[in-house]
Amino acid sequence: MNRRAVSAIARKDLKVVLQNKGVVLPILIAPLVLFGALPWMAALAPNLANVGGMNVNELRELLAHMPEGLRTEMALYTPDQQPIVFFLVYMLAPLFLILPVMTSSVMAADSFAGERERRTLETLLYTPTTDRELFVGKLLAPWLAAMVVSAVGFVLYVVMANAAAGRVMGSLFFPTLMWVVLVVWVAPAAAGFGLATMVLVSVRAQGFQDAYQVGSIVVLPLLLLLFGQISGVMYFSIGAVLLLGLGLWVTDVVLIWAGSRVFRRGRLIARS
Repeated sequence: MNRRAVSAIARKDLKVVLQNKGVVLPILIAPLVLFGALPWMAALAPNLANVGGMNVNELRELLAHMPEGLRTEMALYTPDQQPIVFFLVYMLAPLFLILPVMTSSVMAADSFAGERERRTLETLLYTPTTDRELFVGKLLAPWLAAMVVSAVGFVLYVVMANAAAGRVMGSLFFPTLMWVVLVVWVAPAAAGFGLATMVLVSVRAQGFQDAYQVGSIVVLPLLLLLFGQISGVMYFSIGAVLLLGLGLWVTDVVLIWAGSRVFRRGRLIARS
């Protein structure tokens, strides 16, 4: 494989994306809202009548119906600390995965379907590269961008969570080991899941909006994880996060293999 060709394709895609405000703005706004503002809302929860439509007493009642492992972990904290830890450490964990999924899927939609819409894909397909090099180059740019956005979002969250809740918690409490595993092991796999799904969608879509609207279903599994925690079916323990990452990596391999099978130069030229 020609690494220079792969790198050139990835750099070209990154340059194009950075010039597209419709792609860049959602990627920038999401971490600012989720991990810049929400930590302060959670930190103020013990002093507010309600937060997010839920009374603090209702939050504590909710904790009483959580799995035993989570109740054991929460017992280490005071009543005022428990809502903060529950929200910042556990409830926002599945929402964090929206960052890599959204970044990789939006960029993949622009890289594949967006190029067809801009009438630039055909020129790229006639370059002296193999299908494999072209495919890998177009996967690399969204995945690397998703990793950068996730890392920046995580650092922002660490700073904001500790700053907002430091007075109530009494010391630095974030990140936990579970979050380290989530960022290092699960986030890259989540980015691959969003990317691989969007590749399959974009190859058949006529434009960026078509691909993005259909591909937005990739966030549904993350919402199911969130609802699973709210209902007490499961919680983000270290073991659960490790299994989640493993499942995503296996799914990525299958989806990327399927994407490589449909990514054929002749087929794409015929559709462009």
